[in-house]
Amino acid sequence: MYKYDPKSLKAEEFINDEEIQATLAYADENKDNLELVDQILEKAKLRKGLSHREASVLLACEDEKKNAEIYDLAEQIKKDFYGTRIVMFAPLYLSNYCVNGCLYCPYHAINKTIPRKKLTQEEVRQEVIALQDMGHKRLAIESGEDPINNPIEYILECIKTIYSVKHKNGAIRRVNVNIAATTVENYRKLKEAGIGTYILFQETYHKDSYEVLHPTGPKHNYAYHTEAMDRAMEGGIDDVGIGVLFGLDKYRYEFAGLLMHAEHLEAVHGVGPHTISVPRVKKADDIDPTAFDNSLSDEMFCKIAACIRIAVPYTGMIISTRETPEVREKIIRLGVSQISGGSRTSVGGYTEEERPHDTEQFDVSDHRTLDEVVNWLMRAGYIPSFCTACYREGRVGDRFMSLCKSGQIQNCCHPNALMTLKEYLVDYASEDTRKIGEALIEKEIENIGKDSIKEVVRKELKKIEGGKRDIYF
Repeated sequence: MYKYDPKSLKAEEFINDEEIQATLAYADENKDNLELVDQILEKAKLRKGLSHREASVLLACEDEKKNAEIYDLAEQIKKDFYGTRIVMFAPLYLSNYCVNGCLYCPYHAINKTIPRKKLTQEEVRQEVIALQDMGHKRLAIESGEDPINNPIEYILECIKTIYSVKHKNGAIRRVNVNIAATTVENYRKLKEAGIGTYILFQETYHKDSYEVLHPTGPKHNYAYHTEAMDRAMEGGIDDVGIGVLFGLDKYRYEFAGLLMHAEHLEAVHGVGPHTISVPRVKKADDIDPTAFDNSLSDEMFCKIAACIRIAVPYTGMIISTRETPEVREKIIRLGVSQISGGSRTSVGGYTEEERPHDTEQFDVSDHRTLDEVVNWLMRAGYIPSFCTACYREGRVGDRFMSLCKSGQIQNCCHPNALMTLKEYLVDYASEDTRKIGEALIEKEIENIGKDSIKEVVRKELKKIEGGKRDIYF
């Protein structure tokens, strides 16, 4: 029998089924205990986070008034740590060759209907140019697991190509990597290649379900997959991003497991997840999401995001174009700090005039262009940020987290967001977006606390108008 231990390096001890079951029972027993709910909310207001058990009580609570308090607190905590900035990124699919048999992904090995494609380095270059022409500065590269077609050497070569492409005023300044669990040695190679965050979704923390959903291929190994972040950090990667694919198993189980994983990383490495993603199962090629009977409502999906924000206040939270514009609008308010825009989830999709569907990993629900997303965010009062300064200045890992937790990161991030937005407005924006953006920047300069920094920002903005690029604190 495995015993729960957040400091253990064994998957079934830091993600312990017995502890999760006890947590869910505790949450059921106390979901109507408003006195306890109030105590948990008071603790949450200290901005130090909550345990998986405390957060599970909030998630289970059905009292409308308390839920309103949860949403308001989540919104305030997000503002305290990240302001109104929303970091922009795009996924870049390199290859859909895959040897795994994952039942929820159309890249699975036995799918004979999907065309298999792998980008050449010239095709990578053309995809990057297309993304730069939109205005993107940050990418998350994605690839199926295939040791023959997509070995680590191929991934490393693609990263080198991406960073090498300078087109007009375009440059990709941060490459995050979402590839299969691998070895410490390979994580060291990714670190040396200059990646930003290493991202790996658990898919499901329920071991029995995990093994059923991954019947064949190396991903079938639950422990190897679940312990990947420990190997990544051992390999020198400073920032890791976790997440589950909501809908595969019971959402309350996944929620508790996700928070336990965050607690484990903090306990062992002194730094929790840089990001937490909250994707949901979506239709794609031969995948029917209704085949999974654990779907959750938009309302509960938003509540999960709010409770994650309260429980892990320092983490970046990511929502993708899997979700509709309406859901993205609701969930951003409750804690999301990063979103994709203008995304295409097919291999080679950005160089195609019409959005291709034959190699998509999932159906995109938000089809707006990057410019339309930027315009929408600004109209809603947010600052679209293309900033990558922390990564390039070495404000990563525990250094980033200490700055974030103390609130000092705002002194860098707010000005940097405005300067990268200015770059976007000058180089890529439509006339309407530029007009809205210029007014927003002028307004937001006044929200910079120090007059000396205000003056510096105004001078740097003038330099950007004059053609200078990549200015940051």
